[in-house]
Amino acid sequence: MNDLVLLPGFMCDADLWADMLPDLAMIGRIHHGDVYQDDTLEGMAGRVLAGSPERFILVGFSMGGFVARVLTLMAPERVTAVAFVASSARGYSEEERARRRAGWQPGNRPPRTNGVAAGLHPDRERDPALLERLRGMQRRLGPQVRAKQAALVRNDGYADLARITCPALVVACRQDRLRTFVETERMAHCLPHARFEVIEECGHMAPLERPRELAGLIGDWVERDVLSAVRTA
Repeated sequence: MNDLVLLPGFMCDADLWADMLPDLAMIGRIHHGDVYQDDTLEGMAGRVLAGSPERFILVGFSMGGFVARVLTLMAPERVTAVAFVASSARGYSEEERARRRAGWQPGNRPPRTNGVAAGLHPDRERDPALLERLRGMQRRLGPQVRAKQAALVRNDGYADLARITCPALVVACRQDRLRTFVETERMAHCLPHARFEVIEECGHMAPLERPRELAGLIGDWVERDVLSAVRTA
């Protein structure tokens, strides 16, 4: 049976994946990567690796995608396949890091709504249930985790993607206001064996906004690309 290691985004805990778990459990055993104790991508990747099965499929959302890239390059022999959801390999400027430390989400300018709501599709930015789930994750993780995750140095990693030779999935969200479509699409072009998918009518928070659709994309990719690659290896 497959093992899936899930890596959440900035200030997100296991609740991020809750609506996807019934579908993901049909693909394989679920493991949640620990990205809460370190303040470097390398430290996070090493800790996740130490707590993961010998071989696994890696799924990284947003910040988790940055960790997934570093981990896959760190231990390619252990990563069967890797999925990047609403993620990027773009380096962050010091200005963006400063905004993150101050509470802003990444981007070239502050979002027109508060940082929590900006992660959602414009039609859902006032959805009380979604907003409470986002705020609940932030409350549970607290200021210490925020400080560690905000301190991450994210250098440009597009050139490194050519060295990731396992099957890859890149998922972009059409109405993502925190991650530009172009930078996510660029990942798919740089990965040697990538499938590129787009979720329409979805903001940045795909696991909360479109959980069944996202789980379906991952399941289809595993069945068509990952398992076929394993069988022919």
